[in-house]
Amino acid sequence: MTLRVLLADDQDLVRAGFRVILGMEDDLEVAGEAGDGLAAVELATRLHPDVVLMDVQMPGVDGLEATRRILATVDTKVVILTTFDSEDYLFEALRAGASGFLLKNASPEDLVDAVRVVARGDGLLSPEVTRRVIARFSTAAPPVRAHRPPELTDREFEVLVQLARGASNAEIAAELYLGEATVKTHVSRVLAKLGLRDRTHAVVFAYERGIVAPGGAEPFA
Repeated sequence: MTLRVLLADDQDLVRAGFRVILGMEDDLEVAGEAGDGLAAVELATRLHPDVVLMDVQMPGVDGLEATRRILATVDTKVVILTTFDSEDYLFEALRAGASGFLLKNASPEDLVDAVRVVARGDGLLSPEVTRRVIARFSTAAPPVRAHRPPELTDREFEVLVQLARGASNAEIAAELYLGEATVKTHVSRVLAKLGLRDRTHAVVFAYERGIVAPGGAEPFA
């Protein structure tokens, strides 16, 4: 299946570079290009791409606001692209509903992988970025004591806790003595039951609701 990608960046050369990189892949197709956030919203609404590669700083409507508007009406995935390695952009992007965050100095291979990863429903947070998400919540005010979401079984709750700590499927399988295929099924059920886009947002969900204590402490009852 060919994945259709919308490019949103105000720099013509950047879009041209992305177009060349993605065009070399048999399973990727550039469906459209936008030079500002408003155009990105209009094109996404009309084209319904599988993935949007979204710049942050653009004239008029910026990439974060464009992401909010797109995800309010279109079933797609958004990867935020920026030259700024800023936590402010990172957290605003996640709260806007983006599925990934990638710096523009990433390699062409990383860019291609990013499109494929988010298209299949996985979040694009490197272990380093996940640690920064956790660190941000760890320095915030202590979370309210929370109970397990009633939608989840005991096992699904355990999987959510591991997701919130940035564990991969293989690591969760080893920790909970499960097969990786079983873990994958549990992860899918957790995301579906909680209405989460991907495992990236499972991290945010768990920490914002106090399901996992800052600093890696045991989950609340």
